[in-house]
Amino acid sequence: MIKKIISVVTSSSVLIVVSSIELLAKEQAAAEAAQDISVFWVLPFIGILLCIAIIPLINAHFWERNLWWISLGVFCVPMAVIFTVFMGEKLRELSIEKALDYVSFIILLASLFVISGGILIKGSLSGTPKVNTIFILIGSVIASFIGTTGASMLLVRPLIRANKDRLRKAHVIIFFIFIVSNIGGSLTPLGDPPLFLGYLQGVPFEWTFRLAPQWAIACLIVLIVFFFMDTYMYRKEPPVAFTGSGIDTERFGIDGKINLILLGGVVVIVFLQGLLVKQVSWWPRFGFQETGMAILLGVSLLLTPYKSDLRQQNGFTFGPIKEVALLFAGIFAAMIPALYILEHKGASLGITQPWQFFWATGSLSSFLDNAPTYLTFLSLAKGLNLSRDIILNDGGHVSNAVLTAISCGAVFMGANSYIGNGPNFMVKSIAEEQGIKMPSFFGYMAYSTAILIPTFILITFIFFI
Repeated sequence: MIKKIISVVTSSSVLIVVSSIELLAKEQAAAEAAQDISVFWVLPFIGILLCIAIIPLINAHFWERNLWWISLGVFCVPMAVIFTVFMGEKLRELSIEKALDYVSFIILLASLFVISGGILIKGSLSGTPKVNTIFILIGSVIASFIGTTGASMLLVRPLIRANKDRLRKAHVIIFFIFIVSNIGGSLTPLGDPPLFLGYLQGVPFEWTFRLAPQWAIACLIVLIVFFFMDTYMYRKEPPVAFTGSGIDTERFGIDGKINLILLGGVVVIVFLQGLLVKQVSWWPRFGFQETGMAILLGVSLLLTPYKSDLRQQNGFTFGPIKEVALLFAGIFAAMIPALYILEHKGASLGITQPWQFFWATGSLSSFLDNAPTYLTFLSLAKGLNLSRDIILNDGGHVSNAVLTAISCGAVFMGANSYIGNGPNFMVKSIAEEQGIKMPSFFGYMAYSTAILIPTFILITFIFFI
């Protein structure tokens, strides 16, 4: 019965792509002339979302063994071929751009994942509600300066070790994703890719500090909810000594300090790339940054080898980054038509007010890549002829209120699903590899709906209406 259900889900996804190919002949002439495509092309993206959400619920082992061909064979390769070969120049350019974005995205994640895996934070941390709350609070600050991905990869393993003796700990990882992997990256352009793209478009580097009130209230509300929830869960634990670090006799310390320098090197490379793209007209948007990050990744593995005691104590394997790379290959390819339609038909949505920008940007960022979603609504905002608070590189302008709404929507609501932001799925994979049973796709969204959505509604009334 289970195999039949899985067969139906995967067969449906295959049929979606096959039907898309059959539609190709009809769409091609129109695409070449008018560059307009049917919303039918969004179905493959819906298909991969359904696979991610449903198949692991039915048979997790099947999903783990067959993820590679479902993502690559059913979604990535067919969609990439269709949109780079048959669908016209504009869609070809968008497809190539998304392919480069994917490569840059994976190299960034991989470099931060490998480098942070060579940093062992030791000590007698105990996974009490107070310690967990302070730990996540620290992560919410760090995330804005080394990025949500960097902070997530650096801190998730010591948090897992601190809670190793607890039976109920999946909620700790979920709140970690909410704050460290998403909301915390609001204060600088280094914090999250959408803000970095805004910086490249001409938004001043220091402008994002204007998001501090929204960042503070969102973090405060979610942390208070977490503290009370974790306290309740903690009191239900059996009476055992929570040591947490696994190295109880040692004082706090850090092994693999050289990797802290390499981690800082990744942050510097990202910052310099943005600066040079803005200041030097001929500086390429792709190549130098990715090469630099790959070199730092290699240096990390050279200085702290894969089989070293340090990485073994961290429980480091390449499994999580492999899973993320395979899954997001399909996601990036399947989302191309959705992004294209949004870019060319977004003006018809009737979005003019800050609260509308906040929820529209956030809703789509929950499932699409939040970086291009940010750019799409920024372009839409420029066409509204709003107040000239911020003058961008192309001469367009946008008001502070609308840009704040777009920025908060893109960064905050990436926490609404596992695929809303790259670090989310990475943290989930690391936690599961360490033996923590994480909620399903829908189970996670039950948490985000119950906790984050009311928080975002409150933020809407305070800041955007």
